[in-house]
Amino acid sequence: MKKHILVVEDNPDNMDLIEAFLEDDYRLSFAVDGQEGLNKTIEEKPDLVLLDISLPKMDGTQVIQEIRKVNNISSTPVIALTAHAMLGDREMFLKQGFDEYLSKPIEDDDILIELIESLFRKGK
Repeated sequence: MKKHILVVEDNPDNMDLIEAFLEDDYRLSFAVDGQEGLNKTIEEKPDLVLLDISLPKMDGTQVIQEIRKVNNISSTPVIALTAHAMLGDREMFLKQGFDEYLSKPIEDDDILIELIESLFRKGK
């Protein structure tokens, strides 16, 4: 059975790109704002969440804080996705509770898939 990944992304182009990269290997669901992403994480209990940082309603940092508070989803691996890649951002996002960090635009599907698979291998 394919692993389930929830993609929380408000940009349709980024959403389409991620879907094209991952749809053959994973079962995907989607959310377009932070509140919907949190709700779907609670309801669907995906194996992993790809979470944009700049989102309407709740930003990604607010969503990760809420995910980490809910017992049955608190250990769900979450990868931060952001276009605002600055020196030190990876460490900052990891301290906030994300398991990994990837800057956008995602130009190489191999990098994304390797990041996802490394978290699955770690038992995250």
